[in-house]
Amino acid sequence: MDSSKIETMKILVGSQNPVKIEATKEAFSTYFGRVEVMGIKLDSKVSKQPINDETFHGARNRAFGLKSVNDEKNLNAKFFVGIEGGITKLFSRWFTFGGMCIVDDKERLGYGTTPFFELPEKIVEKLLSGAELGEVMDKFTGMQNTKRKQGAVGHFTKGIMNRKQFYVNGLLMALIPFVNKDVYFEE
Repeated sequence: MDSSKIETMKILVGSQNPVKIEATKEAFSTYFGRVEVMGIKLDSKVSKQPINDETFHGARNRAFGLKSVNDEKNLNAKFFVGIEGGITKLFSRWFTFGGMCIVDDKERLGYGTTPFFELPEKIVEKLLSGAELGEVMDKFTGMQNTKRKQGAVGHFTKGIMNRKQFYVNGLLMALIPFVNKDVYFEE
């Protein structure tokens, strides 16, 4: 088959952060081959630092916001990806994670999460006071713009896992319904 005739699938992600764009490209290309990912900045309509279910609401708001942009501008995308970083309390400890929501052009949904990892209490205090994890990590590490680089996960795993890998895992989980349509969706 002539590879030049293979159609490229278009995907929109609700961020212009290169880490989120690259993670989306890697996750989708695993299942769908050639993909084009376009980042569009959108408001999640949730707190700067989402807590608990608010994380999934933010991801969902981004995904459906992208679907609206797609419909208005005739961008012909097949999937719309919302990624939202949040914190949640489990087993009396605070964890951070990424909540993922993927919507397709038929408005079917898939949700996933990144792995969860525990945050130190001194960071949690700042987050519960309204600060965003990226800002807190910049001050904590003395680096700038960590959320566009290794992120908190990269710092705390000593570089073993970076933010892109973290997101790829969550996106692969959110894609499960779309690669098992016969089980998840009624046709």
